[in-house]
Amino acid sequence: MKTNTYPLYIKVCCVLISVVIIVYILSVLQDFLVPMTFALLLAILLLPLCNKLEKFKFPRPLAITLCLMLAVSVISLLFYLIVLQISTFDEIIPALKERSYTWFDSFQQWLKSSFNVELDEKKLNIRDNMSGIFENASGIVSGTLSSTTGFLSNLALVPLYIFLLLYYRDFFRRFLYKASKITDERIDTILYKIKNVTLSYMVGLLLVIGIVGTLNTVSLWILGIDHALFFGFFAAALVLIPYIGVAIGSLLPIMMALITKDSAWYAFGVAASFGTIQFLEGNFITPYIVGSQVSINPFAAIVALILFGSLWGIGGLVLALPLTAIIKVISDSFESLEPLGFLLGDVDE
Repeated sequence: MKTNTYPLYIKVCCVLISVVIIVYILSVLQDFLVPMTFALLLAILLLPLCNKLEKFKFPRPLAITLCLMLAVSVISLLFYLIVLQISTFDEIIPALKERSYTWFDSFQQWLKSSFNVELDEKKLNIRDNMSGIFENASGIVSGTLSSTTGFLSNLALVPLYIFLLLYYRDFFRRFLYKASKITDERIDTILYKIKNVTLSYMVGLLLVIGIVGTLNTVSLWILGIDHALFFGFFAAALVLIPYIGVAIGSLLPIMMALITKDSAWYAFGVAASFGTIQFLEGNFITPYIVGSQVSINPFAAIVALILFGSLWGIGGLVLALPLTAIIKVISDSFESLEPLGFLLGDVDE
């Protein structure tokens, strides 16, 4: 009996069972798949530099080692700066706590003088609740550092994976030739598209994050907000979430401005500057830099972030969009998967 003669409910059941099995395997093998996926993406990023070194008569092992040393140095410096900035929040939380009490007293006096309303602190237990919020914030900081350290420890094998993927890249290509039923030329075309799309998307995204982070940092520095560099680039990294990423990232500097500054106009200035930068990013910066190499619609991007984040945690959030871009390229290359590629693609395509 042919597959297309099966009843619809059998086909649906087969698809659901397959999805459950795939999700289960992805979850069970998380400790292997997340580092390997990071290694694959970084290997694609390092491949052009590695090829150039090999053209200059560098032996392949030496060329790969030099590329790895450069990548590890940049990534280590980046994470060191992030951890350094996050750790400082644990030190300023007591000062922020006292400042919030002062701000609350001023707010209470304004209510009393303007509307003759006086809050019953004992009944509402306001100060204890505020104290609890800051204690939880301290725990969040410690937990963030702990989870970051654990996340990095899971990536310890990534340099080894990158070395092996780059060293045996010709061997893996020949394996795909033998394992696939399609022609070698078509496999080369698909691999070429995946490489170009991954490079264009990730390099473009890094440039967008750099530009938006610089604009955010300068605006916060002009307003005199503490930790402008961290807040600016933290919000910039959230451009991964279409339309609402920068808005979410602006909440922290807005709260910092409300607590550390004497006037609420500073918080308004942060919101206005971040809103303007988000408008520029969404309408000019990202379309111009990233271009139309991979057009993933916002709905598909948000769903991918939620699904991969639920499946692989922090690693899934970082990998969600690059993997979605690769899935779209593969889907567009096969007629049977074209509906999936259309579903992931931009509405204007």
